[in-house]
Amino acid sequence: MSNIWRRFAVLACMAIAVVSCHPDSATDPAEVSVAVNEGNDIEVIAYFHGDTSDIRKYELGDLTQIIYSFLHLDGNRLSIGTARQRTDIRNLVSLKEEYPALKVLVALGGWGGCETCSDVFSTDEGRAAFANSTLELLTEYELDGLDLDWEYPAIEGYPGHAFTAEDKQNLTALIRLLREVLGDGYELSFAAGASGRFMQNSVEWLAVMPLVDRVNLMTYDYVSGDSEVTGHHTPLFPTRMQSASADSTVDFLLDIGIEPEKIVIGAAFYARVWEAVEAVDGNPLNRPGSFKEFVAYRDQSEYFADQCAIQWDAGAQAPYCYGPSSGIFGTFDDKRSVAAKTQYVLDKKLGGIMFWELTQDTYQDGLLSAIAAARTGAEIEL
Repeated sequence: MSNIWRRFAVLACMAIAVVSCHPDSATDPAEVSVAVNEGNDIEVIAYFHGDTSDIRKYELGDLTQIIYSFLHLDGNRLSIGTARQRTDIRNLVSLKEEYPALKVLVALGGWGGCETCSDVFSTDEGRAAFANSTLELLTEYELDGLDLDWEYPAIEGYPGHAFTAEDKQNLTALIRLLREVLGDGYELSFAAGASGRFMQNSVEWLAVMPLVDRVNLMTYDYVSGDSEVTGHHTPLFPTRMQSASADSTVDFLLDIGIEPEKIVIGAAFYARVWEAVEAVDGNPLNRPGSFKEFVAYRDQSEYFADQCAIQWDAGAQAPYCYGPSSGIFGTFDDKRSVAAKTQYVLDKKLGGIMFWELTQDTYQDGLLSAIAAARTGAEIEL
């Protein structure tokens, strides 16, 4: 079996319930050190979902891009739906006066936000109207580009949203037209689901990637809220029994010839939490449980304080939190894991790291700070 088809086989497992044996090496977080590299010029991209009232409290100088999330379709046109959105977009663009290297993009879609995308992008007329309206909007608001977040072409995404096998080719046609209409002066990227189903069925990679500046891989939610077993939701590396990981997804693209500098991996600034989890031999991974909730990074210290102890899976390069008495299991990124992801980007000479999303971080000394430290070789406060 060729390397490419091995990657197909591995990635296909991502669409199946994730299984994991005992962590390859679970250690106390205090025992793990983070290697950092001298800084390189990589992208650090924040998705932003919220209002901009506190935007200047974040360490914006550590970012290269902010992507406002989300805009939607109004008929076949890209639309800013509310006065609040207009204000927030203008506020984000105004940041460029203080941070002239910062680029501000808008994203179309998101989970549940692309209900009519399959229909609109299935025709020449629909694609043309969308592309032209995108240029009008980017020009009017002095934005730097567009990020497509169609969840998902050609495979089931949000329940009830239409999809067809032809979405895959229609996405290529859409991106080709967007690049033609926008020219080379605007950023054009897309967010990609990291499941095996998406990687194999949703994108004509070799046709699309020469047309875009980058793909933002959503290398999180490998274990999502509908899973009845626990696992790492945003691991950097596969373990013996959990094949889904950022590294597996990146290797798939590298194996088919995608340029590394166009690949951006993702970090999760939130935890997914399960309850009623019983470990076996101290291992809470791949154990039955009931999904409980989603917790922003800014709230995790208080949330987990009396419920579970944080451990480090050295094989996955990912933390988790488990409490034998509480039955609580949490999976997330922390400073150590986002630093490891940043180092991975540097080592593999990838395009950068992105995260969902900025308002889930602390204002100072949070996950963005850890990414910035790893990027520049500064000491990381763990």
